[in-house]
Amino acid sequence: MPTLFNNSSRRRNTYIKKSPGIFSGRDSFRPEPNKDDWHFLKLDMPIAFIVCAFVLSGLIFTYSSSAFDSTSFFTRQLVFDIIGVSAALFLSQFYSKLIKVKFLSPAVLLGISWVLLVIVLFSREQANVHRWIDLGFFKVQPSEIAKVTLVIYIAHYLDSVTGKIAKNIKLLFKPIIVAGITLALILAEKDFGTPTLMGVAFLFMLIIAGMTFKQFLKISACLAPFVIGLAIHQLFMVDYRRRRIMIFLDPFSDLGGDGYQLGHSLYAVASGGWFGKGIGNSELKLEYLPAAHTDFIFSVMCEELGLFIGTIILVFFCWFLCRGIALACVAKKHVHAYTIFGLTITICMQAFFNMAMAIGLLPTKGIAFPFYSYGGSSVIMTLAMVGIIFNLAAVDNTQKNLRQDISQYKNRNK
Repeated sequence: MPTLFNNSSRRRNTYIKKSPGIFSGRDSFRPEPNKDDWHFLKLDMPIAFIVCAFVLSGLIFTYSSSAFDSTSFFTRQLVFDIIGVSAALFLSQFYSKLIKVKFLSPAVLLGISWVLLVIVLFSREQANVHRWIDLGFFKVQPSEIAKVTLVIYIAHYLDSVTGKIAKNIKLLFKPIIVAGITLALILAEKDFGTPTLMGVAFLFMLIIAGMTFKQFLKISACLAPFVIGLAIHQLFMVDYRRRRIMIFLDPFSDLGGDGYQLGHSLYAVASGGWFGKGIGNSELKLEYLPAAHTDFIFSVMCEELGLFIGTIILVFFCWFLCRGIALACVAKKHVHAYTIFGLTITICMQAFFNMAMAIGLLPTKGIAFPFYSYGGSSVIMTLAMVGIIFNLAAVDNTQKNLRQDISQYKNRNK
């Protein structure tokens, strides 16, 4: 018999009561760690594997796609990745504690992002837009920060009204106003793609929080005049965006002019065939395809390794999406579920938008390819989002933390 059971029952029960532990095998009893003590939170292995594959292959293609300055771009991207991975590991262990600090609350974080979005409007114009705050050694893109802070704020608000949304449409007014202010500030930077992406993620978060189809129709009817008017102005009244729409409908009608980017992107994807020309052998990156290492890096990847690798990357992002949703479904707290879901949707929708743009399914737009496109703010904030997902999944990823009353969870908004 194990030595644990050789003592008197009174002594054994007293010991277990005072020092709860874990039975881990014959003659072995390991005291359970104090919940107040810090211990390393285990990372979700499927997402960790996917992200490692993205980061490593992203470095390879950053080097390969930047034709004439490969070493410089690769070195800086490596630094960005190191900072991003460090941020992800730090947040994977401490995010749930940091978010409880008063001066790091969701409202404060969102307020900081609003301040940065206002400051960038007065910054020096670059490429006819105001998107970066130039610090000399680093350019900060506030819209990338706003992607994260908006999801965090909306998740905490939805948690506070869980179970009430379907019965009271007024509870949707506050998140809609907050999201509207955030998206309007980004639109003022002459950026239409990022607000569209964030708006789609926001809509999905409202749906899973319990917004009914009837409520959606009522809100859509109220916002329709404003949204339609804004879309018409941005897409058809702004000259360069109108030309992009026309070129999207017929990419090869003006290959030497407005259709240059999309046309050469399609050439790159098509010329790679199924298995590509080989790593580093892209011809379109040699000053034929603009922004080959940023917005159109997926086109270079398809040219060098073919549609086969493009399909593999698409499958990996779908895997990331499914895994993120699965982790959200088993989260103990609704705020964790909303945050994981919102961040997962944001990352994956951005990837799908970029890939669709590269192959001509959407008009060209300056949306970075997550984990791959060269750029500091995008890489660091994307990996920070992964770190938050790691943390919230690890906090809730135990059997005793699973939602006990599934029927109540499913019917919370009925």
